[in-house]
Amino acid sequence: MPSTGASKFAILSIAAALATIALKTLAWWITGSVGLLSDAIEGTINLAGATVALAMITVAARPPDEDHAFGYTKAEYFASGLEGTLILIAAVAIGIAAVDRLMRPQPLENVGAGLAVSAAAALINYGVARRLYQASRHYRSIALEADARHLMTDVWTTGGVIAGVAAVGLTGWTRLDPLIALAVAANIVWSGYRLMQRSIHGLLDRALPPDKMQALRGALERHRARGIDFHALRTRQAGARSFVTLHVLVPADWTVAQGHHLAHEVEMDIRAALPDAVVMTHVEPLGYPESYQDVDLDR
Repeated sequence: MPSTGASKFAILSIAAALATIALKTLAWWITGSVGLLSDAIEGTINLAGATVALAMITVAARPPDEDHAFGYTKAEYFASGLEGTLILIAAVAIGIAAVDRLMRPQPLENVGAGLAVSAAAALINYGVARRLYQASRHYRSIALEADARHLMTDVWTTGGVIAGVAAVGLTGWTRLDPLIALAVAANIVWSGYRLMQRSIHGLLDRALPPDKMQALRGALERHRARGIDFHALRTRQAGARSFVTLHVLVPADWTVAQGHHLAHEVEMDIRAALPDAVVMTHVEPLGYPESYQDVDLDR
């Protein structure tokens, strides 16, 4: 579950964003490169995304209450969705600046010093992104994962900008600089689209991903070998939480206690396969027609 531990990594991301914005802005000021300017603009999106991630991780960590019986874990999708939106806005701003420079090219200055500063910013982002990836797996936080993905995209973007601006310095072809910025904008659009798509899927209660479904079915298979059956399996993901509901079909001559004991065992096995899963089971007798009347999704 998201926790204060996850919040510490969001704060780390904010600190890294502030540092890289300063470095990238300095690199742009030294060189006058619109490619480096585009990289600095993306840094402001990193800062906004990390700030929103911190706020949403804090909200997602709240325990369930009477008004939110399933908890607040979906709050993290708002963080990644907003970050995707901000990324698209940044891409538009970069595109406008790049087109203007393409029409009115300008020579670059102090290319070597500017690129050295920009490379330092890329190294900071790379180190923080790797740390955030590890934390996102540990805390199962989509907000941290989205932030890590964005930072790693920023690393590759900066690498491309550095290579392009270096080529401008070597060849003197000034129009290559705004063309690099346009390529950066296109890459940012793709990154923002993927973040928004994942957020939308989460808010629409999409089923668990294939790897989790495979783990879930594996937990059920050993019970099938004992003559137990299952149907009406439904799943959804909400931030760090997985939600699973299913019907457990047991022999009709079993006692209520036997059915309850098996259902409890099934729930424990599912939670072992999917940590922090919320599991709800419904016991029904095998072979009874009414046991199969509520299998459809729209019951």
